[in-house]
Amino acid sequence: MERSNLADSDIGAVEVHGMTRASFILRGAVATGATLGAGAVAPYVSNAFAASGGGDVDILNFALTLEYLETNFYTVKAKSVNLSGEAKALAAMFGDEEAQHVAALTKAVQASGGTPAKQPSFTFPATDQASFLKLAYTLENVGVGAYNGAGPSLQNKQLLAAAGSIVQVEARHAAAIGLLAGQPVTPDGAFDKPLTKAQVLKAAGPLIKA
Repeated sequence: MERSNLADSDIGAVEVHGMTRASFILRGAVATGATLGAGAVAPYVSNAFAASGGGDVDILNFALTLEYLETNFYTVKAKSVNLSGEAKALAAMFGDEEAQHVAALTKAVQASGGTPAKQPSFTFPATDQASFLKLAYTLENVGVGAYNGAGPSLQNKQLLAAAGSIVQVEARHAAAIGLLAGQPVTPDGAFDKPLTKAQVLKAAGPLIKA
């Protein structure tokens, strides 16, 4: 599948309302995924943290904000689109797992001497099961790219290992949704396709909502 087929206006319509650094980077990651595809998210996130000089707490709060988004999507938005069958079962299971990620990351931030980011508000454009699954597929793949981009910047090896265990679950979520929605399990093939910082910022910058 070409990257342009994964990136579409649906994910571009996802809104993240918050003023923290974590929510700002998350908005940029979502915008990058909408414009350039999931494979572009990892270099965007790694560049964002390199430019900001963010330490482990900032990275953990970014991951926490991403998990807030996914938890809200599966536990709140899923209830408004009348899911059925396997889609409903997967949303319930994934929502519970994302909530566990929120709890674990909250504790990790506190154990690192930081203050957990507050949950921002979200707006998702899905209106039925088909559009929900389409958005879920893209959000999960963007999440994998975001973890891949942020993880290598963690200094604490235990935190890096924890992030690695979470991103594996996110990738399994993406694969399960892909199979259910008839989408490729690996949208960018065997390897993600990185882009330069200039390419990403040129495309994603106008979509970031402050």
